[in-house]
Amino acid sequence: MEHPGRTVKYSKTTITELMIPSYANFGGKIHGGILLSLIDKVAYACASKHAGNYCVTVSVDDVEFLQPVEVGDLVSLHASVNYAGRTSMVVGIKVIAENVKLGSVKHTNTSYVTMVAKDDDNNPTKVPPLVLEDKEEVRRFVEALKRKELKFSFNEKMDETKSSLNLDQALDILKDQRCVVKLNN
Repeated sequence: MEHPGRTVKYSKTTITELMIPSYANFGGKIHGGILLSLIDKVAYACASKHAGNYCVTVSVDDVEFLQPVEVGDLVSLHASVNYAGRTSMVVGIKVIAENVKLGSVKHTNTSYVTMVAKDDDNNPTKVPPLVLEDKEEVRRFVEALKRKELKFSFNEKMDETKSSLNLDQALDILKDQRCVVKLNN
C-alpha cells in the first residue's frame, strides 16, 4: 500500500553549532569545508526522517557562501524537504550565523542537497510523497523540479561539448584567457 505522505513540517530539522577556533582558516574565518560537512549532516537528518530510511548524498548544488562566518558565531542550519521523487529528495538548507555578543544575525549560506533513500540491502527505496500545505511549500517543490530540469539540460550540453570539442577549437577559445598553453607534442 502506498504511504499517505509526510508533511514538510514532519522532517524539518535544525542543527545549531558554536564555531570554535579550530574551525577557522588562516584568515580567521570558518572553513567552507566545515560548513559543507554541517550541511551534509543536516541534509541527512532531514531526508532520513522524511524517508524513514538510511539516506545517501547524491549531489550538493548551489552552495552559495554569501557572507563569512566568524569564530564565536552560533551557526544554525535549517533544513526541509523541498521535493520528493520516487527514491530521491531535495533538501533545501538555509544557514544563519548569529553573533550573540553583538546580537546580529546574518544569512550566510544556501544550499540544495539531493539525497536517495536506501533499504536494508543498500538498494534505492521509495520515499513517502511530500504533503504540501502552503504556497511556499508548493513554490519550493516547483523550483526543485525546475532546478532538476535545468541541471539535466546543463549536463547534457556539457557532455555534447566534451565529445565534440577538438584541439583547434579549444586553442581558439583559450586565446583571450589567463592561461599559457605549452603542449609537449
